[in-house]
Amino acid sequence: MNKNNYVISVGHCRELGATIEKDGVNFALWCPDAAEIELLLFKNKDDDSPEIINLSSTVFKSTYFWHVKVLGLKAGQIYAWRVKKAVTENSKSVELNKVLLDPYSKRVIFPTEYKRFQHDDEKENFRCSLKSAVIDIDDYDWGIETFPHHSLENTIIYEMHVKGFTADKSSNISDDIKGTYRGLIEKIPYLVELGVTTVELMPIFQFDENDARPGHKNYWGYSPMAFFAPHDCFSSDKSIMGPINEFRDMVKALHKNGIEVILDVVYNHTSEGDEQGPTYCFKGLDKNGYYIINNGFHQNFSGCGNSLNANQPVVRNMILDSLIFWHQKMHVDGFRFDLASILTRDKTGAPMNDNSTLLTIDAHASLADAKIIAEPWDAGGLYQLGAISGSKWREWNGQFRDDVRSFMRGDSGMVKKFVLRLLGSPDIYNEHNVDPQKSINFITCHDGFTLYDLVSYAEKHNDANGEHNNDGNNNNYSANYGYEGECDDKNLNALRLRQAKNFMAITMLSFGTPMICMGDEVLRTQKGNNNAYCQDNELSYMKWDLDERQKEMFNFTKSLIRLSRYGQIKHKSDSPHNKLDSALKNAKVQWHGTKPFQPDWSDMSHSVGFLYFYPKLDLYAYVFVNAYWKDLTIEVPCIPGHLEKNWYQFINTSLGPGEDVTSYYMSKHYGPGKRLKVKSRSIVMLLCPSA
Repeated sequence: MNKNNYVISVGHCRELGATIEKDGVNFALWCPDAAEIELLLFKNKDDDSPEIINLSSTVFKSTYFWHVKVLGLKAGQIYAWRVKKAVTENSKSVELNKVLLDPYSKRVIFPTEYKRFQHDDEKENFRCSLKSAVIDIDDYDWGIETFPHHSLENTIIYEMHVKGFTADKSSNISDDIKGTYRGLIEKIPYLVELGVTTVELMPIFQFDENDARPGHKNYWGYSPMAFFAPHDCFSSDKSIMGPINEFRDMVKALHKNGIEVILDVVYNHTSEGDEQGPTYCFKGLDKNGYYIINNGFHQNFSGCGNSLNANQPVVRNMILDSLIFWHQKMHVDGFRFDLASILTRDKTGAPMNDNSTLLTIDAHASLADAKIIAEPWDAGGLYQLGAISGSKWREWNGQFRDDVRSFMRGDSGMVKKFVLRLLGSPDIYNEHNVDPQKSINFITCHDGFTLYDLVSYAEKHNDANGEHNNDGNNNNYSANYGYEGECDDKNLNALRLRQAKNFMAITMLSFGTPMICMGDEVLRTQKGNNNAYCQDNELSYMKWDLDERQKEMFNFTKSLIRLSRYGQIKHKSDSPHNKLDSALKNAKVQWHGTKPFQPDWSDMSHSVGFLYFYPKLDLYAYVFVNAYWKDLTIEVPCIPGHLEKNWYQFINTSLGPGEDVTSYYMSKHYGPGKRLKVKSRSIVMLLCPSA
C-alpha cells in the first residue's frame, strides 16, 4: 500500500534505473516474471518501516518492464524493490519478499547492520538489506577536462589497487584518506615521476568485502554487486554523493597530469554466487535471465559460483549502458574485461562465434575512443588468446608471461618461443592482420607472484588464505635460485635484482603494449603468496619506505619507461595503421649467437642476440639476452652498411645504479668484432646511429 499518499503516475521504461525529471523521479526495472512488485522508499539507511508503493502489472508493467513515476522525489532518496507475486505460482525466475537493489544503482547504501542473507523477518530485512539511492549524476563540475588519449604504441599501463596503493602507514598521507580515491590523488606525483601513461584500476564497482572465507575480507574486488556504482569503501567521503564525486575528482586529477584511467571490469559474474549464495538483486528479479542456468543450476564458468548471461539482450544492454556510463559520465578512458571469454557464451554456456557481446562492444559508437582489453579466457576452460573478434580489442597475453618466465628461468626448449614473444607473438596474431600493439605484454599482474617473489620463491606460500595452500596457481615458472624466500645473501640478492631488471627490460623492449604491476618497480613482495585476493592488509599494500636495492629498481624502471615512451628502446611504427608483419619487416631483424649470424636455436640454448633498426630514429640496436647460469663472451656484430662504426652500451642489467641504463653516446663503446662479456642471467643493449 502507499502509506504516505505519494502522487504517482505510470512513468516509462525509456531509461532503466532511477531517473530524475523536473517533477519527480522515474523508476524503471526489468522483471518479466513478476505479477506484482513494490517500490520501497526509505527515510534512512536503517529504516525498518519504509513507505511501500504497490504496483500492479495491469497498470505499471509494459511487457517485461516495470515503471512508475513518483512526483516530488529528489536526489538522495533511498529506495529498493521487492517482488510480491510471480506470474505463475511455480516461477523459478523470481524470489518473493526479498529487498532488492536496482540493477542500475549508481550508489549502493550499506545499512549499519548489513547482513548478506535475508530471513523471514520483514523488519529485519528492511533494516539490514542493501539499498539504492537516487543520484543526480550531472551534478558535478568537470571544469576544463580533457582526455589524455595516449596512442597504444606510447602507452605504459600500471595495474594497481586503489586501496593498496596508499593504505600502508608508510604512505605518509593523512589517515582519513589512506586507501581512498583521494589518497591516490596525493600520490599522482609518484606516477608522473615513474612515467606511466595509464593506470589500470583493479575493480572499483561496488563489491562486498564480506564475500570471502570466514576471518578474511575480499580485497581484490572481483565480486561485483552493482555495475554502475563506485565502491564506497574507497571513498573518504561517505555521503550519498561522496564516492561518485571523489572518484571523479581522482579521474580529473589523473587526466590533468596526462594519465589515463582504465577500469578492470567484471561483467562475467556477481557476488550472489550459486544456489547457496545470497539474493540481493539479480537472482530476485530474473534469475534465469541474468545468469547462465542449466537444469536449475548455475553454470560456473567464472570460478566464483555463477556466470552472467551476457548475451541475453537485456543483460547485454545493461553491460553496454554500464560501459557508456563510466566512459561518458565518469570520464574513464578504457576497460580491461575480467574473464572476457564468458561474454562470448550463449544462454547454455556454449561459445558463440558471431554476434557476441564482445563484438557489440567493439562496434559501439559511444565507445569508439575507449581502449578495450580482454582477458581472453575463463575458468571454464575457454581459451581465446588471439581469437577475440574485433579490431579494437587488445588482449592480455598470458603466453608472453609464461614463455618469457620459462626462458629467463633457464628452461630448455624455450628460445624459439621466447623470440616469438619479443616479436609481438606473430604465431598468435599475424593471421589476423593486427597492429603491433594487439598484445598487452606483462610478466606479473595482481593474480600470481609479484615480480620480486617470482625470482625469490620456487613454490607458492598461501597458507594465510585459510585454504591449506590449495588455492592459487601451482605452475608459476618461478625460481628461488638457491634459497626459498628473502635472505641476507648479497650475491643471491644481486642475482634476484638482475633478474627483476631483465624481466622489466624485456617487457619494455618487446613489440606490444607493456603493463607492469603495482610495486614491481620497487620489488614489492607478498612473501610468496600468489593469490592475495583475501589479504586486505600490509601483505598486499604498497610500501613507501625503500632500501637501496628498491631505489635502484625504481630508477632503472623509470629510465626504461622514459626511453620506451620516446621510442629509444622499442621500434615505433611510422603509421598508426601499420600491421605487425610490416613493422617486423621494417625492423630488419638479424639473429645472432655468441658469434655473429650464428644463433643457437637448439633446445639447449639459453641465449640469443638480435639486431634491429629504428626507421624513425635512423638508429640500430643490438640486444643480447643471456638466460644462461654462466657468463658468456660474445663477438659484437657489425652495423649493417657501416663496418667501421662503434656500438655504444645503453643497457646492462648486471651493472649498478647509474650504469645499468646510460646515455649511449657517453657510455662504453665496442667496435665490430670486439669481444664483450655478458654476465650470467643478464641483458646488454647496444645502440648506434646509422647516419
